[in-house]
Amino acid sequence: MGGRGSGKTMAGANWVRQLAAGGVGPIAVVGETMIEARQVMLLGPAGIMRVTPPEERPILRENLLFWPNGVEGVLLGAADPERFRGPQFAAAWCDEVGKWPHGEAAWDMLQFGLRLGERPRQLVTTTPRATKLMKRIQAEPGTVTTRMRTAENSFLADAFFKAVVARYEHSVLGRQELEGELIEDLPDALWHRGMFRRSDGAGRERTVVAVDPPATGTRRSDRCGIVVAARRGDEAVVLADLSFGPAHPDAWARRAVAAFHEFDADCIVAETNQGGEMVRAVIAQVGREVPVREVRARQGKWLRAEPVAALYASGRVSHVPGLTALEDEMCAFGADGLSEGHSPDRVDALVWALTELLLKRGEPRVRSV
Repeated sequence: MGGRGSGKTMAGANWVRQLAAGGVGPIAVVGETMIEARQVMLLGPAGIMRVTPPEERPILRENLLFWPNGVEGVLLGAADPERFRGPQFAAAWCDEVGKWPHGEAAWDMLQFGLRLGERPRQLVTTTPRATKLMKRIQAEPGTVTTRMRTAENSFLADAFFKAVVARYEHSVLGRQELEGELIEDLPDALWHRGMFRRSDGAGRERTVVAVDPPATGTRRSDRCGIVVAARRGDEAVVLADLSFGPAHPDAWARRAVAAFHEFDADCIVAETNQGGEMVRAVIAQVGREVPVREVRARQGKWLRAEPVAALYASGRVSHVPGLTALEDEMCAFGADGLSEGHSPDRVDALVWALTELLLKRGEPRVRSV
């Protein structure tokens, strides 16, 4: 387990190179998707091809690898666990297991095929996330865990350390993404990672774009929370987190209106506590005919979020893959209404979207701006 840029991919690539040179095979090279297995693990700047001398490099034919000494390998994507049925392996390199979309299913299928040779073995290289699969792997008696911090890689650019490491160090997200630490859920948090169900977002009946605009548009203002969610039956699916900032009002209004059209939404749900006239005006400048549902916060952030968290607990909300930043903020959201000491703008937008879709009675009355 390691932080971003700590050398996980190079470690895995060199491990595969050594196994192949020693005649150990077949080898499974498993990424989150086939594209990542090919572009990152095999062909990337720290991938198998880059760390292997030209005379020892394997030949790639479709998703199969053939080393000059006769060792074979196969590229696999964890997003399609059924592809693991049939092949047999002596070793497997699994990259970024912490974000595999069908992690446990893919892992289980891989174990059934990992049965050749005197000592079948596997290497996991990942930035840690507190998923069921990650905890399960660590608990296995045969697992040996090593860690490397991002700061230990002296080959990274100084600009990266100044812009990224300095910004996130000592935060919960930084401990996970930079220190390579497996962060457990806060004991009193409304959300924990085990509550996040995955979905492809199909079958939408009604879609909204929720916006939690910052009070100002200066460089010191909060991020603008923008979340897209849809209802299907008595459930909802979160489709996108487009939050960004600090941003000028014109910028967040353009992003919200663009999302409205991209996702074919019914309306934009916008919190107007920080100036309803301003919110309506900036959206009108970008999309005059876009319906806007104005909402005002009459309770604290925690109290507003509790009914939405209950929806997750009852299995009525799912997420499309790739909402890591939103999920991190949700799991760090505390009773003080903050997430790691900052305003939870993503969470605020999420709460407004799901409240509108599942907790309001009847269809909303909206107005065109």
